[in-house]
Amino acid sequence: MLVLSGSSGRIEEERCRILAREGMAALSIRWFGGSGQPPGICEVPLETFEPAIALLRAGGARRIGVLGTSKGAEAALHLSVLLPGVDAVVALSPTSLTWANVGPGKDGRARPHRSSWTWRGEPLPFVPYDDSWTPAPARPEGGPVAIRGWYEQSRRTFAGRVDAARIPVERSGADLVLVAGGDDAMWPSLPCAEELAALRRAAGLPVRVVGGPGAGHRPRLPGEGPAPASTQFRHGGSAAADAALGAAAWPHILDTLRGPYGTH
Repeated sequence: MLVLSGSSGRIEEERCRILAREGMAALSIRWFGGSGQPPGICEVPLETFEPAIALLRAGGARRIGVLGTSKGAEAALHLSVLLPGVDAVVALSPTSLTWANVGPGKDGRARPHRSSWTWRGEPLPFVPYDDSWTPAPARPEGGPVAIRGWYEQSRRTFAGRVDAARIPVERSGADLVLVAGGDDAMWPSLPCAEELAALRRAAGLPVRVVGGPGAGHRPRLPGEGPAPASTQFRHGGSAAADAALGAAAWPHILDTLRGPYGTH
């Protein structure tokens, strides 16, 4: 199991330990902000994840899964389309689109907007951000802000780029579990999960969606403590709702990751 953080960039040690207790080999890597990597999520080569997947396979894994959160879920879904050896994806708080960069690229610049991802040297089509957006109500001085509206406004502003930027999950051979909260204040993950599921179902492919109306952007798996508070962003939800969503999703996550073998 390859475990990917979101824009925090952290190594998901606790989440790996939880999966390891279930008998899985779990690996988390830094995929931006490290030596030789972009300092932000800007034109990150999706090939960055191939050595980690190869390492898991070399260790004897018969089934390869990728569990990603937020931007990590965006990457995981792309990997399931581009790499035939990805058998399962768990996307926590996913998006259905490829978005512009979050932070600077290797050139140190965050603007102009560029794709978050490249594949074989080519940027993936993406939706830019509408920089005219402002929070409503206005952000209190120094207080955290909800940016879901920014993504929603950007999608409307750049509607002509949405189709090209869709993550084509109908081409993915992986088993998918999509976990999202209806109170996500970062981006509209539950509508995006439903959009991804509709693409899968239209193609006659399986998908599982686990939603929690009161949960936010950071569902917590059984054994994980509450997510730390942020001084920059509002994530929505509550500790209880985020934990409840993770608990509801947990049996589906384990079943999908274990696949037909029952264990790894």
